[in-house]
Amino acid sequence: MLREAMGEHAVDESHLRVIEVPTDDDAERLEFPGSPTIRVDGVDIQDPGDNPIGLTCRVYRRRDGRVSPLPDPADIAEALAARGE
Repeated sequence: MLREAMGEHAVDESHLRVIEVPTDDDAERLEFPGSPTIRVDGVDIQDPGDNPIGLTCRVYRRRDGRVSPLPDPADIAEALAARGE
């Protein structure tokens, strides 16, 4: 999903960093609200709201109101389109 959106927005995959978060201490240090978390230029693509910081599965809200384990593709596209502005 992310790689596809990067291709659509001409963002080279060399800009992609996958960070393993193996411990609760790492989750706290990185302010990690669960997996998957996608940040563009250090900014989360969707406000994590009340998702707890820690090693857990993240909950996203799709634009149509549904709850999902994955972000809405439109949120990814919007964040990629806005990068560097």
